Amino acid sequence: MVSKQLVVVGAGAAGTAAAIAAAQAGVQVTLIDENPISESMLGLDVPQFFGKRFSDTVSNRDVMLERVAATNGALSAAKAAGVDVQLGTCVWGAFRNTDTSRALDGPQLGLSDYKRSWVIKYDRLIVAAGSRDLSMSFAGSNLVGAMGANGAHALLSQYQALNARRMVVLGSGNLGLNTARMALNCGIEVAAIVDVSSSARGDEALLAGLLEEGVELYTSHTVKVAAGNDAEIESVVLVEIDDQYEPIDGSEKAVAADTVCVAIGLVPNIELLSLLGCNTTFKSELGGYVPSHDEWMRTSDDTVFVAGDAAGVHDDMILNPEIARNQGRLAGIAAAKSLGAIDREQSLARRSEIQAREVTASPTEAHSTWMQWLQSLVNAGGLEVNACECEKVTRAELIDLEPPRYLDWQSEQMGNRSVQTQLLDGPVNPDQVRRLTRVGMGHCQGRRCLEQVSLLLAAESGTDIAEIPQMSIRPPVRPLSLSVMWPHDETEQMRENWVKWFIPVSRVLG
Repeated sequence: MVSKQLVVVGAGAAGTAAAIAAAQAGVQVTLIDENPISESMLGLDVPQFFGKRFSDTVSNRDVMLERVAATNGALSAAKAAGVDVQLGTCVWGAFRNTDTSRALDGPQLGLSDYKRSWVIKYDRLIVAAGSRDLSMSFAGSNLVGAMGANGAHALLSQYQALNARRMVVLGSGNLGLNTARMALNCGIEVAAIVDVSSSARGDEALLAGLLEEGVELYTSHTVKVAAGNDAEIESVVLVEIDDQYEPIDGSEKAVAADTVCVAIGLVPNIELLSLLGCNTTFKSELGGYVPSHDEWMRTSDDTVFVAGDAAGVHDDMILNPEIARNQGRLAGIAAAKSLGAIDREQSLARRSEIQAREVTASPTEAHSTWMQWLQSLVNAGGLEVNACECEKVTRAELIDLEPPRYLDWQSEQMGNRSVQTQLLDGPVNPDQVRRLTRVGMGHCQGRRCLEQVSLLLAAESGTDIAEIPQMSIRPPVRPLSLSVMWPHDETEQMRENWVKWFIPVSRVLG
């Protein structure tokens, strides 16, 4: 098995900065990034919410590799520093010895290029895996054209393959405003920016520029439905809301658009850190559950560091990637010191240089705004909208803890079950809800519903969102086919004796 001195996961602003800092300190660094993602994965809305809004160009892997490399200048700097850059490679698992597993000869990562999979060992690990979109469902959000801001960002910048003509953006913070600006710069018309708040949020200068170019701003509004043909969005019906986020009768307005971009918020990608048992804590101002770390970006596992959005994401980071870069540089220097590549004095001197360039940021609590969005969407669209699109679990079925419809299983006991009755047995637990309803168990592995589910459970149970536990995470953290997970044919003995393996033991024993 191949062993790496330092592995950095994620080649964004934080990951490339970490890789370069460590390599310049004399560490052998492997930088892994899953972009370009295969067309089949894009279609599954993994790892971002792409909304099937991509052109056929994404099927040409060579072209995508060229574009991903060309649009990320830091990759050239990393290669020049001696970093081994591996694009188009996802990390689907992270493993280490624990109280229940002692057979490994060191911490390991499971990798895949979607054609094969393999495992490597590492001495140190920096997770700079970025963030994913906070997804909110509404009537019509299952149609082609409903997508997330991070998905749009990837298709606009790295892939240059966003197949959209006219867009409505939900969310007026820096995430939404920057998405609208990127779309306009790429020749996509932005019909409207929508927010449930009574006034716009985000950078004032950025907003002013968008308004000057004719983008409509609808505050105190939400989405009632995205309408279209059987497969694709053609218009979005907006409705004004009152102070209680209830729709105002007669205020509906239809906006022609083929794309609705959900840019309400971002959530840190902490799957790998969770698999490694790194401690996490809930911080709303950083997007929810984030890994605990010290001033060197070291997690509770001394061999694992974190940087960028994966360490916690907030609105200021959208317009200033230097915040993530400084975290990456710190993590790279700390990893180099822990490996003995530099001494304490050198690391402190380099940290001082980074701290001199630190950018002031003031993240604010996010989940109250997220809850307002959810409340408005429920009030406007009802409870029959799917909370989990993969498994087709509606908001009502989630609240009532109903079993999957395809089981066609009814009983008086289940009919009387709900989140409220579940509270009699103890605090609400998303893992238990998942087992009862299958919410979050689809191919996207909950990326499009986890936060919405937690917000619904919090609202229904009267529980503070910070008290709702995070759903447990298991490998693989990317959907992989069995042929990729185990790319070997069955043995001749297995093939010859297939029938015998299924003979009941009672028949074998006579």
